[in-house]
Amino acid sequence: MKVVFHEDFLRTYTSDPAAESGRLEAVLEVIPGDVELVTARAADDADIEAVHTPGHIARVRNMGLHPIASLAAGGAIQSAEIGLKEPSFGLIRPPGHHASSDSAWGFCFYNNMAVALEHLKRSGAIETAYVLDIDLHYGDGTVNLLKNKGYVTIHNVETYERLVYLKDVADEMKNCRADIIAVSAGFDNHEEDWGGLLRTDDYRRIGGYVREAALRQGAGIFAILEGGYNHRVLGHNVRALMQGMEGEEGS
Repeated sequence: MKVVFHEDFLRTYTSDPAAESGRLEAVLEVIPGDVELVTARAADDADIEAVHTPGHIARVRNMGLHPIASLAAGGAIQSAEIGLKEPSFGLIRPPGHHASSDSAWGFCFYNNMAVALEHLKRSGAIETAYVLDIDLHYGDGTVNLLKNKGYVTIHNVETYERLVYLKDVADEMKNCRADIIAVSAGFDNHEEDWGGLLRTDDYRRIGGYVREAALRQGAGIFAILEGGYNHRVLGHNVRALMQGMEGEEGS
């Protein structure tokens, strides 16, 4: 699998948990050795301006966070473009699903998912898209930005019962119809993270459900990192999702 990444993502750019030192290193240490790292490139201004207001972009620039936030957004675009041909994962930060047109919170600045899908749509690469958000927290920014576009279906999994959660994802994947399936991959719902709900192997199952849906309809498939803050388990959860997306058994 191709994993979009950049050494700059290792920098501690703010004091929030998403930017903590060691977080992405924990992923790099355990993801399969046969992954191909693809160097992320910053998103063009036009791609960010297609999603966010000038005022919001100016605020991010004034905080000194535009370089790292635009690099994450660009990494999401690359992940989506690769995903049209083969499963891919964007190992990027800052996360993005709490970023709306003119505001952001929850450790987010630019909405990486919205930037990526809007890029694909404007370039004519897709007609329809499906976003599965498995983060502990509702992806309000993605909903705010894309729900009225007419080409995107968005599903945030909202339950506190593990088996209900997995059935919800399975049912959604059986019924989804899209040219590309995109996963806002937050791992903070793990049993050893903030949400305390899912097991590591559950992420492999989720990845498998998404893979089956993509194969059934000839759709693209990609995921980008959102939340997940327990460094001890984060990498293993990312690896499990990636294995599911590629149809691999656990190890």
